Amino acid sequence: MSRSKALQSYIFLRLLLAPLMLWTITTAVFLLLRATPGDPIDAILGSRAPAATKAAMRTQLGLDAPLWEQYFKYMKDLLSLDLGTSITTRGQTVWQIIGDYFPATVELAVCSMAIALIVGISIGSLAASRPNTIFDAAGRLFGIITYSLPAFWAGMVLQLIFAVQLGWFPLGTRFPVTFPAPQGYTGLYTIDSLLSANPGQFLTSLHYLALPSLTLGILLSGIFERIVRVNLKQTLQADYVEAARARGIPELQILWAHALKNALIPVITVLGLTFAALLGGAILTEVTFSWPGLANRLYEAISLRDYPTVQGIVVFFAAIVVIASIVIDILNAYVDPRIRY
Repeated sequence: MSRSKALQSYIFLRLLLAPLMLWTITTAVFLLLRATPGDPIDAILGSRAPAATKAAMRTQLGLDAPLWEQYFKYMKDLLSLDLGTSITTRGQTVWQIIGDYFPATVELAVCSMAIALIVGISIGSLAASRPNTIFDAAGRLFGIITYSLPAFWAGMVLQLIFAVQLGWFPLGTRFPVTFPAPQGYTGLYTIDSLLSANPGQFLTSLHYLALPSLTLGILLSGIFERIVRVNLKQTLQADYVEAARARGIPELQILWAHALKNALIPVITVLGLTFAALLGGAILTEVTFSWPGLANRLYEAISLRDYPTVQGIVVFFAAIVVIASIVIDILNAYVDPRIRY
């Protein structure tokens, strides 16, 4: 089978499996929510509300129907792209919640991923280019520490040092409440402030974005550092690198123009997995920094047993992860001609 046909078959198979993965995730979320302790009616009305009022509310929300009936209604709505309506903020659909809160998560995720790539690739390259030195040991230690540190603990420590003690960064939130936030179509404060030609709002947005994105980005950079360090070490021992050295090409040029380009191929593969870890880390980071993103809103919905909101946001995140994984796999198969599926 030729490479193009093998790639086409792989893409078709991944696209065929995507709905199955989403169905598995949505079903698991539906069942787990109803298996966890707590009653959403108590979260809405309070535990001391009259039983008749609770029964009426349960009927109104369809929670008194059999579980199988609730499940089929839920799946029927999903097929029509209806994520439902929040039961704690009545009248607001889940799509409206996603539209209001998702831009903050995107801004945090993009900045964190950029920091993770820059820091991870730089430290990994430095460690691999100087094997068996203090730089190599420091890079290995950096990768282990950043990979193992809990995001919420690191966030609280950095807040205590840089926000409380030193006062360099604000303590939580996305923008000061005493000033008007940037207005625009994207919902990304940094982009909207640039589009409106307001440098003051742009710098303020970056100031509030800096500490949470640095926290999440540095914690994720350990993944890229370890991958780049290991693969670059192997690449620097390859025959074509030795041939380049024999021709008198400077070591720095060999590193950046030849070895690093090939060592970064596995990074593309890991990007998909890291993207899923980024969303998981964003929940802890947003809660720790009071960042008004979709992950923080998901945490609030879980606390309030808001079934439609939790289900809708999780399905939305799952769809993003599945699509990103497919795109990354296809890109990796296209970039690396040695891959056969």
